[in-house]
Amino acid sequence: MGECGLLNLASCIPEKLCEFFISLLNAPLKPLLDFIKSLLTEPVNIEVLAPIWAIILYVLSIFYGLLLLYAGMNFMFSGHNEIKRAKSKEWFQNVFLMILFTQMSFFLYSLILDVSSLLTAGMMNLVNPDFFLLTADNIINIGLQFFFALFYVLILLLTVLILVIRYLTVAIGVVLFPIGIFLYFIPPVQDYGKLILNYLGVCIFIGFFDSVIFLVASQLIEIQIFENMKIMVMMGTFSMVNLLMLYLLFFSIIKSALKTTSSVANPIISVAKYFV
Repeated sequence: MGECGLLNLASCIPEKLCEFFISLLNAPLKPLLDFIKSLLTEPVNIEVLAPIWAIILYVLSIFYGLLLLYAGMNFMFSGHNEIKRAKSKEWFQNVFLMILFTQMSFFLYSLILDVSSLLTAGMMNLVNPDFFLLTADNIINIGLQFFFALFYVLILLLTVLILVIRYLTVAIGVVLFPIGIFLYFIPPVQDYGKLILNYLGVCIFIGFFDSVIFLVASQLIEIQIFENMKIMVMMGTFSMVNLLMLYLLFFSIIKSALKTTSSVANPIISVAKYFV
């Protein structure tokens, strides 16, 4: 919009008033949007849970000796049975890898978080910041924005809530990560290890997929058919992001847990059968 003057005063005053009201509407949005961006792009702080991770590691280390003892005894009494000797060698390999990765789990987890944060931040930097704000670019958008502004704020609040849950889940994940690695290298309960590791991976990288959705939507409003309904595109984008996160954070884990339980209905029997 151009500068106001005597020649365009009649058209300038409504434009300035509109800009003023739009800025008022954007005032409560900016802190929410900044918080959402920080939850998406900033690495999760896991240092506070380092002592608990150390305790989990200490508890798991008790089982290392038992597993090595079992593998050694199995190897000694396997005789010329090639199948049992192969199983014993597999146990030695699994226990060695288990010890290595569980001991390094805190640093591996931190590295994965940093990679996810960098990918998400890089993608979010490609998104036009004005995409998330209300704008006074045309009369249709102005009318729709005034009408749907409250709904947009509510959707943003829901996004914040889901992202906070995701943040806490990822933070607690540093404690679950070594447990997942430990279970992964024990064949009878490997499915449970996979379940934990897959779920943590989804929670960590879900922010990257959200940023891809934001980038696509920000390009979408450049198309003329969507240009006059920006607020609808923004609401639809955040709704899609929320549904994706809800599905991956809750429904997918429930589905995977049920599938894992059905495939390993009784882990105690499975362990006994494997050892025999």
